[in-house]
Amino acid sequence: MKKIASFTVDHDKLEKGMYISRIDGDAVTYDIRMKKPNGGDYLSNGALHTFEHLFATYARNSAFSDSVIYVGPMGCRTGFYLVMRDSVSYEQAILLVKDAFEFISGFEGDIPGAKRRECGNYLEHDLAGAKEVARDMANVLSDWTVERLKYAE
Repeated sequence: MKKIASFTVDHDKLEKGMYISRIDGDAVTYDIRMKKPNGGDYLSNGALHTFEHLFATYARNSAFSDSVIYVGPMGCRTGFYLVMRDSVSYEQAILLVKDAFEFISGFEGDIPGAKRRECGNYLEHDLAGAKEVARDMANVLSDWTVERLKYAE
């Protein structure tokens, strides 16, 4: 079988940040790398799960909600994918992610969609862990630019 695009990225060179993973027609997949690959430090399941609920809720309630196709975690627990229509500029996508991370880092209250009838694993959440990751990534992305969306070679 043909190797998929994400497996062609040199994960030994990949650092925390936001990258364009691929473009398929009008869909842009962003690689939001929150942990250094193979670095021994990964997103815990609870923090990852809570982050997913908060990130997806924020993105789907933003001014770009109609352009959000998918928000979800990577199986390796080093980050998230954000898939958006190309009607959203790269600058706007960066701003959306930064704003979402600021939202998550300050979130208080009930986690959206975390009740038993709403979630298939409603007991495994970690708001404090999600907030810690969001604060770290808000710092990483504070001066992120369109030019930095390209993977290092």
